[in-house]
Amino acid sequence: MIKVNSIEKEARTPKLVAGLLGIWEASVRASHHFLTEEDIRSLCPQAEEAVRQIGTLWVAYEDSACVGFMGIQARKIEMLFLHPAFFRKGIGKVLIKKVIAEQDVQYVDVNEQNPSAVKFYERMGFRTFRRDSTDDQGNPFPILRMEIKA
Repeated sequence: MIKVNSIEKEARTPKLVAGLLGIWEASVRASHHFLTEEDIRSLCPQAEEAVRQIGTLWVAYEDSACVGFMGIQARKIEMLFLHPAFFRKGIGKVLIKKVIAEQDVQYVDVNEQNPSAVKFYERMGFRTFRRDSTDDQGNPFPILRMEIKA
C-alpha cells in the first residue's frame, strides 16, 4: 500500500536526500532519453538543491521504501519522479490528486521530449498553454507550460 508524507525542510536528512537523488537519477535515465550522460551529471547538483530547498516535498512510500517524490512551489509541480519499477502503478496519479486537492496546484512544466510525461499530465487534466524552445537554464530542451483545466 502506498503512503504519502510531506517532509519539512528540517527533516530532509542526508540519507533521505541521497535516496531521493537515486530515484531522480533512475527515473531520468528511464524517461529522459534526450539527455546525455554529461547532461545528467550537470543536472544532479541542481536536483539535489531542489530536493533540499523546495517549499513542499511529498514522498511516496511502499511499505517503508521510498518509491517516488514530488516538489511543489507556488501552486506549481516543480518535480515529480518515481523509481522506474513503480512507473504506471498509479502512484503519480495519487500524488497529483493529493496536491490538486490539498494545495490547489494549477501548473506544471514538462519536457516536450518526454512524451510519456506529457500524456500522463494530459490524462490528469493538464493542457499546454505555452511552449518554450529552451528550458529555464537555456538548454535546447523544449518545455511545455501546462495548467489544469477544471
